[in-house]
Amino acid sequence: MKPESLMMSYGYKPALSEGAIKCPIFQTSTFVFNTAEEGKAFFEVAYGIREKGENEELGLIYSRLNNPDLEILENRLCLWDEAEDCAVFESGMSAISTALMEFLSPGDLLLYSRPVYGGTDHFINHFLKKMNIDSVGFRADEDFDTIIARIEATGKADRLRMIHIETPANPTNALIDIQMCVAIKNRYTTSETSVVLSVDNTYMGPLWQHPLKHGADLVLYSATKYIGGHSDVIAGACLGSKELMARIKGLRTFLGNMAGPWTGWLLMRSLETLKVRMEEQARNAVEVANFLRSHPKVSRVYYLGFIPEQGNENEKRIYAEQYTSSGAMIAFDVVGGEKEAFNFLNNLKLIKLAVSLGSTESLAEHPATMTHADVPQDVKEAMKISASLVRLSVGVEHYEDIISDISQALNNAS
Repeated sequence: MKPESLMMSYGYKPALSEGAIKCPIFQTSTFVFNTAEEGKAFFEVAYGIREKGENEELGLIYSRLNNPDLEILENRLCLWDEAEDCAVFESGMSAISTALMEFLSPGDLLLYSRPVYGGTDHFINHFLKKMNIDSVGFRADEDFDTIIARIEATGKADRLRMIHIETPANPTNALIDIQMCVAIKNRYTTSETSVVLSVDNTYMGPLWQHPLKHGADLVLYSATKYIGGHSDVIAGACLGSKELMARIKGLRTFLGNMAGPWTGWLLMRSLETLKVRMEEQARNAVEVANFLRSHPKVSRVYYLGFIPEQGNENEKRIYAEQYTSSGAMIAFDVVGGEKEAFNFLNNLKLIKLAVSLGSTESLAEHPATMTHADVPQDVKEAMKISASLVRLSVGVEHYEDIISDISQALNNAS
């Protein structure tokens, strides 16, 4: 069956919950063992003392380790990306920071794409530096040889342990070639050390891009966005092989940043409509992007759907190989600067002025002074995050109403 069909019931047995058609919220901290021997067996596997037996059925221990809502949710999330295992967190940054901390040690080097989400940028350039973990960034328009030269110039190429990319990039929709990053990973992987490639796939959600199929080791999500999709829950997710996810889940256990049962239940609720929501948002985005492209008060539109006709050959190739949709995220430059961009945002009526994305309602924000405020000005300029740039997350409202609101706000922008 297709994932959208399995979202209704996969991993859940009504007979174990009084016949309830939907998985209940298991609001409990701990679980009862039938015997002491059973408890011992569960802990041995949970703490890696031994491997699970071939036909061994593991039970529940404590909600910091496992909980029915999270286990069923993680099983369902694996279906979209065809991952072996998944870990759900209380936020997207929890997922990202846990992955980075698990695979990086003091003295190591991280390679990452720019721009990335402002929170990720801050964690890399502030927190990891405190841990004596260096980083080097690269732009979407830089090729393999240029990036290799950047890595070698650090003098720590032999300590490269992780590559973290975000594609499409937030907020400019710049495309990063996953297979090129795999080639970089392979160049620096040795028999003694492995380089881990993680991809933040939040902009595309589980539908429109599948990084694991292109050679990534981990795929990360702010599940707050499309997976949750209703602006009512904060969550994150990380998916990959059983081997790597065992390490991620191990650190999650001791950091204590797993999602709670309410969060798990809300995300399961949202997964049932994920495909229909995302497809409607993508259809709306086509109409909105075409309107913006022809408006005299918009100087440039950053939208994946324009790449086949306007992108360079490399962008066209990446788009054709990696993506199944143009998505529902649009960025555009208002003619003028910060004043005109702010006037546009302040005059919106239907579209809400708020950060986040991928929800049922349309949202707009100003990256340069909001989500990416902490990014150095010279980096923002190099990444085209200008004072006139507005980021738009297209919702499920009727596209004519979204366009009407944008039109009247642009008319009042100057």
